Amino acid sequence: MAKIGKRLTAVNATVDNLKRYEVAEASQLIKASAQAKFDETIEIAVNLGVDPRHADQMVRGVIALPHGSGKTMRVAVFARDEKAKEALEAGADLVGAEDLMEKIQGGEMNFDRVIATPDMMSVVGRLGKVLGPRGLMPNPKLGTVTPNVKAAVEAAKAGEVQFRVEKAGIVHAGIGKASFSAEQIADNVNAFVAAINKARPSGAKGAYLKAVTVSSSMGPGVKLDVATLVG
Repeated sequence: MAKIGKRLTAVNATVDNLKRYEVAEASQLIKASAQAKFDETIEIAVNLGVDPRHADQMVRGVIALPHGSGKTMRVAVFARDEKAKEALEAGADLVGAEDLMEKIQGGEMNFDRVIATPDMMSVVGRLGKVLGPRGLMPNPKLGTVTPNVKAAVEAAKAGEVQFRVEKAGIVHAGIGKASFSAEQIADNVNAFVAAINKARPSGAKGAYLKAVTVSSSMGPGVKLDVATLVG
């Protein structure tokens, strides 16, 4: 363990906390610092100049990353009849109606995304207190309330990432894996930041993109040069 500790210390020392890195160099450092025995998640934290307590400053959206997120997504779908069949054929892990609602009420939460056809929202609405706090409530703006469940399931399985600003004005997301190449990490960082910029709310005033930090699960945070990011 001592040798591993020394190696991690040496790797972490290569990151200058006072420097703001361009994406390409940052991606190399992040990949090099991922020393865990598992495939670490590449995480991004974007500090925004917004106050999400105001409706006109809420930031949320969805992005299909160029190289996916690397995460295996489990998808639950509320649908009936032909739409339920479409969802299963597209690879949904859980499909149902009232029966699925009862499973979730009973504590079954083994999924990462919930999709529903519009006609099922009266059923899904009863789960607001369960799904809402976990950010799992289907939303038409995010494409998770849709008659086209096949496309929605396929997009989720392909690594589509949803994002939503937290109370402190920060957006957190997993945007890749340490096994990705540095170029793939950089592509995903640029795409994610571009999506955040595109989602700028009407109520945002002054500096919007204040700070961006990227890291692997167990590695040091690498601060990016905001001025060089894709806008």
